[in-house]
Amino acid sequence: MQAVKVSSLDELAKIKDKSLVCHQAYIGGKWVDAASQQHIDVVDPATLETIGSVPDMDASDVKLAVSAATRAFASWKHTTGKERSLLLRKWLDLVVANKDDLARLMTLENGKPLGEALGEIAYSASFIEWFSEEAKRGYGDIVPSPIPGSRALVMKQPVGVVSIITPYNFPSAMITRKVGAALAAGCTVVVRPAYETPLSALALCELAERAGIPPGVINVVTCSAKNTPAVGLEMTTSPEVRKVSFTGSTAVGKLLMGQASTTMKRVSMELGGNAPFIVFEDADIQKAAGNLLQCKFRNAGQTCVSANRIYVHDAVYDEFVGAFTALVKEKLGVGHGLSEGTTIGPMITKRGLDKVEEQVQLAVAAGATVVLGGKRPEVVAGKGYFFEPTVLVNVSDDVPMTCEETFGPLCPIYRFTSEDEVIRRANAASVGLAGYFFSRDVARVFRVAEALEVGMVGANTGAIAFDAVPFGGIKESGMGREGSRYGMDDYLNIKLINLSVL
Repeated sequence: MQAVKVSSLDELAKIKDKSLVCHQAYIGGKWVDAASQQHIDVVDPATLETIGSVPDMDASDVKLAVSAATRAFASWKHTTGKERSLLLRKWLDLVVANKDDLARLMTLENGKPLGEALGEIAYSASFIEWFSEEAKRGYGDIVPSPIPGSRALVMKQPVGVVSIITPYNFPSAMITRKVGAALAAGCTVVVRPAYETPLSALALCELAERAGIPPGVINVVTCSAKNTPAVGLEMTTSPEVRKVSFTGSTAVGKLLMGQASTTMKRVSMELGGNAPFIVFEDADIQKAAGNLLQCKFRNAGQTCVSANRIYVHDAVYDEFVGAFTALVKEKLGVGHGLSEGTTIGPMITKRGLDKVEEQVQLAVAAGATVVLGGKRPEVVAGKGYFFEPTVLVNVSDDVPMTCEETFGPLCPIYRFTSEDEVIRRANAASVGLAGYFFSRDVARVFRVAEALEVGMVGANTGAIAFDAVPFGGIKESGMGREGSRYGMDDYLNIKLINLSVL
């Protein structure tokens, strides 16, 4: 446990380029306050110190942002893929050049360890790079016509203004993965970052402006929890908006999708997960344990693809629990993300902390045993939203920890005895974002990978995401794919031009 006292404001002062710490929203190429002149504080979840404030905007401000994006779209849609590619490349270079400041800012508002924050900045930059290249590849088709003298041309055109709503757990990468694709396709955007973590989005916006991306192409509106429903409603129902892209919970995704349906908008929904992590009897135990450590406790378990339900074959159950628990004790140190030695930071919100604590209590009441952790640390840096990395055994299939996405540093380990049984239990969830399993049997690898009802599978690895592969889920984990060569598809309309040449 890291007990070193950290001053959030002192750490904020270490950011070299102070202009990256923005306290206004960005609409139509101008830094602006809310029409109401109201603001919300941004708080370091590790110390609960206020590190800044941003405008608390409402629906009237969103209307201005949508209008700015609509005006910009009139010219942006006519730029060539090459022109958009060059501008995205300039944005990429600026993000990479400022990675240290961006990572420090992210740690202060999000809590994740600095090493993870630097990793996220690199991950964020990879999507700008990828879509800077894909901007030149919006290919169409020529379809052979059965009618003499006729030619059928298929072309792709940008959908228009896109509303983008992002979560707090990856405050930079969720911006670039969506905005990069939208801009590459020729769309303009209105972004609403999470109210807990708006500073990373605004810093990216500052760099986009420096890169020469025209006014109105990117707009960022910030708001409080109180104003979020009204802001979201305007972003999803405005007739000028033609697409909505959202990353967040399934419940909110369903709400936004319903609102967007009133004007038949295109939607991309990257929603909640409840990932199974399966260790078969023939698995490499040390490899599986090491991968689970990263897959479960990265970002304090606050990722949508985090391993949530760990199923271990009865024949290797005790061996695996022992190996994994030893790794947790050895590798994980809880503390402020800017303290040396910290590998796991705080929960980002108090509601998240309370949920984790309640899930442990309910699991124990139903017969589970806490092997490690299970409570808020007694000694920790500051007074933030910390919870110990926790390992539980003998967990029931009927408790919330099993049935819901935890989004925290809880690791319940379940026994199973057959492949059919574990596939059935893994697929019992209503969501299907990611799944993982470990086995040395090649036939089983293909069999299980095809049987798991998820959008992404990690076979003998806990790492599944990078810029060149499609990210997304099935069932109630949403629709659409981000990243990869498929990533621009949801931002493009397909148009047929049937031409008679006689």
